[in-house]
Amino acid sequence: MPRRYDPDRRQRIIDAAIRVVGEKGLAGLSHRTVAAEADVPLGSTTYHFKTLDELMVAALRQANEGFAKAVAADGGLDDSSADLATVLARILGDWLSGDRTAVELEYELYLAALRRPALRPVAAEWADDLAECLARRTDPVTARALVALMDGICLQVLLTGTPYDEGYAREALGRVIP
Repeated sequence: MPRRYDPDRRQRIIDAAIRVVGEKGLAGLSHRTVAAEADVPLGSTTYHFKTLDELMVAALRQANEGFAKAVAADGGLDDSSADLATVLARILGDWLSGDRTAVELEYELYLAALRRPALRPVAAEWADDLAECLARRTDPVTARALVALMDGICLQVLLTGTPYDEGYAREALGRVIP
C-alpha cells in the first residue's frame, strides 16, 4: 500500500502531545497516548519523534510561543516612554487571564526540564529571549532580575490559585527597575 501524503502529521502529533499533557500531565504522556489523541498510527509518533524527550522539546517550544505572543500583542515594550513596570504587569495579567490550561501546560513542560536535560535549552530560551528584549529598556542584570520576578509571580499565581494582582506585580517590578 502506498504511503499517504500527510504534511501536517508532525504538527498534529505536537498538538496532541500538548493536549495529552494538558489533560493528564506529563505522567500521561507516551507515544501511545499521543498517537491515540492525534489519531495516527503509533509508528508515526516514533518516526517523527524518536524519543519522548524529542516530542517534549517540540511541545515546549510550541508552548513557549504563548508568552512570546502575549508580549508581541501588547507592543508596550517597544514604547520607550511607557512605564516598564506597568507594561510588564499588564502583559502578565493578559497572559494569566487567558487560557489557564495553556499557561499551566507551559509551566509543567518548563519545570520538566529539572529532570530532563534535553528540555533545558528550550526552557532557557523563554528566559533568554525575554531578558534580551528587556535589556533594550534596562541593563542586562536588571533584565534577568525582572524575568526571575515575573517567573516567580506566575508560579505563585498558578500554585496558590490566588487571583493575579496587577497592582502588586507593578509595584514589585517597579522596585527592581532602577
